[in-house]
Amino acid sequence: MTTRHHLSRVALHAFLIMMCLATLYPLLWMIRGSISEPQDMFTNPGILPTSVTLDNYVQGWSANPPGMGRFLINSVIVCVGAVIGNLVGCTLAAYAFARLRFPGKPLLFAVLLATVMLPTHVTLIPQYTMFTALGWVNTYLPLIVPKFLATDAFFIFLLVQFFRSIPTELDEAAEIDGCGHFGIFVRILLPLSGPALATAAVFTFIWTYEDFMGPLIYLADLNQYTVPLGLRMFVNSMGESSYGQLFAMSALTLAPIFVVFMIFQKQLVAGIGTTGLKG
Repeated sequence: MTTRHHLSRVALHAFLIMMCLATLYPLLWMIRGSISEPQDMFTNPGILPTSVTLDNYVQGWSANPPGMGRFLINSVIVCVGAVIGNLVGCTLAAYAFARLRFPGKPLLFAVLLATVMLPTHVTLIPQYTMFTALGWVNTYLPLIVPKFLATDAFFIFLLVQFFRSIPTELDEAAEIDGCGHFGIFVRILLPLSGPALATAAVFTFIWTYEDFMGPLIYLADLNQYTVPLGLRMFVNSMGESSYGQLFAMSALTLAPIFVVFMIFQKQLVAGIGTTGLKG
């Protein structure tokens, strides 16, 4: 029985390793393509290159003026603004739904959750019309300001679930000490909500960093392009692409996502694991 148990565990781990390698193959192939000569890229389907060159990184960095460095800076600006906006707007909205009592609260929360299932394309034209009237097109405002208005229902729901897992006795003790709602929010809930806030921040950063549709619609100046638009410039109107440079810059621009994930990995796992403890 023990031998059979060990064999089953070995078989399970072998299967998981094979699935992991199959999942990582496209990423490894992209990295291999970024350091390969153009003629070797599609003739050799393996992961190991037959020739190694860094010309793709050197040429790709400045291939499309103003350059990939400018695109990275623009993406960081948008991502930082979006993260701050979501943390401010969504935490305030989540506190209201989790702790305050007001008429129509269940109905409003149900409507909020229903917006999660609403396709983005449904609101695309009304939003563009509104931002055009405000004169915000070709600026970062349409990509950042809505975050401060708690427009991401997913993060509100996540934070509401986390706030509900915090005992209300702490609120009552703070009220006895003279704290109002804002004091409870700032001194009690926020310090205890680090994992949930980290989860919201990491996902906001990743989704904003990878967003292609928003910048494509609202940005027209090359100097304001973000990373996804910068990568798109490696493909011309005829569908032809500088694959080596494209793969090199794609691999390079993955670095910020890996860095953010590694820094907040523990908080991210803790936040995901504790947001559904209490309904």
